[in-house]
Amino acid sequence: MKFQQRLAYYLLGLMIGAFAVYFFMHQKDTTFCYLPNCRVLKDLRNKPLTFSKDTQTLLDEKTITLDEVKNCLTHGDIDFSKSNKVVEGGKLYVIEGKDKDMKDITIEMVNYDNRVLFKSFIPK
Repeated sequence: MKFQQRLAYYLLGLMIGAFAVYFFMHQKDTTFCYLPNCRVLKDLRNKPLTFSKDTQTLLDEKTITLDEVKNCLTHGDIDFSKSNKVVEGGKLYVIEGKDKDMKDITIEMVNYDNRVLFKSFIPK
């Protein structure tokens, strides 16, 4: 077999393989979280969200919206020096993010086994 034929078969197989990988990876929303920040945020996003009395009044008064909380859970940064402390039977996480006006905000979440409690909201 000539070199040109081998190259053609190689490139054809490479294209079929690349198409298969692209198809299977983009068929569902697949995210790879290897870093601690990403893993904790993904865990917090996948559990049902409950609200404390203080944060429920803030949501009712439109001080903060649920979209801003979800944005912090997607793009926020966890302050691990203040986080991962046992509080009320769960672990406390302090998440720093942005609100709709691109101002810095900090939210505190308590991660239980079966739910996440939105404990407090601190504007900066």
